[in-house]
Amino acid sequence: MSRFFADLHAHPGQFMLAAYPDDHPVVAATGGSKLGEAVAGIRAGGVGLVSFATVSDMPLLRSGDAGMSAVREFRPGEALEVHRRQLGALRALAEEDGNRLVRSAADVEAAQAAGELAVFVACEGGDFLEGDIARVAEAYGDGVRSIQLVHYRVNELGDIQTEEPVHGGLTDFGGEVVAEMNRLGMVVDLAHAPWSVTRGALERSSAPVMISHSHLASSEASAARLLSAEHALAVAAAGGVIGAWPSGVVLESFDEYLDEIVRMVELLGIEHVAIGTDMDGNYRPVVTRYEQFVEIESGLRARGLGEDELGLLFGGNFMRLLRAVEGAAG
Repeated sequence: MSRFFADLHAHPGQFMLAAYPDDHPVVAATGGSKLGEAVAGIRAGGVGLVSFATVSDMPLLRSGDAGMSAVREFRPGEALEVHRRQLGALRALAEEDGNRLVRSAADVEAAQAAGELAVFVACEGGDFLEGDIARVAEAYGDGVRSIQLVHYRVNELGDIQTEEPVHGGLTDFGGEVVAEMNRLGMVVDLAHAPWSVTRGALERSSAPVMISHSHLASSEASAARLLSAEHALAVAAAGGVIGAWPSGVVLESFDEYLDEIVRMVELLGIEHVAIGTDMDGNYRPVVTRYEQFVEIESGLRARGLGEDELGLLFGGNFMRLLRAVEGAAG
């Protein structure tokens, strides 16, 4: 059967490099964005929806012994400029034949019916807001339908998983952002957020939320970016969805990733698990190509998941979340 595959979080072709001018050393070192090649891979893998995540704190980030971190602060106006450059790359993509920038569940269904790639625009980190609540509505007007509150810089919205607490959880401004996203019908993403921030967001949100890319900690494998059972179950209890993350932070093989998906399903229920690859932005990934989605499907079927369960995990749960968020808006 033809399966609708959705990816809750990705950076295909490192399109974020559009944040830099063509003569920037980073572009010279990397060869720049390979978005076209990445989209060809998405189509070859039969994936129907990809959440393309901009990264406004990208120029600040460096990888060290302790992992990724922000090594400086933004220059005035830099975060917004980076955000807008990356959005420009996605608008150009959406103008190409076979792609559709989707702003609603109905748009996703229309793209699916037309055989088009649904380009779902998200922002990894609310740094570009720079403390200005009006920029949430501005982002919505630009086609953004999800904002991940925090990333690798402790910003104005709250603390992060990979640094010591500064705010003690979600800030007042972070709460305002959650409420404004609810009003507009945007999906609140709590990836990279510690339990204190997630708890605050759940208390403030009138709609279910998602954690677009993470998985469960265990007694054998733990890391700052992983979720306790309490953390994950709270998101599920509020109707949310968690994207299973094929990262090498603790996973060492593709089969371990499949086992982790099953573990998440057993704990949270099939209605609360999806796929969030972090493609082309992941750490030592055990999924590196969109063509592997069919391998994930067959591997999970071999582990006992039925057709209805696979339908929920690969796209149905995200569509339910999107409709719930839209229905709670206003």
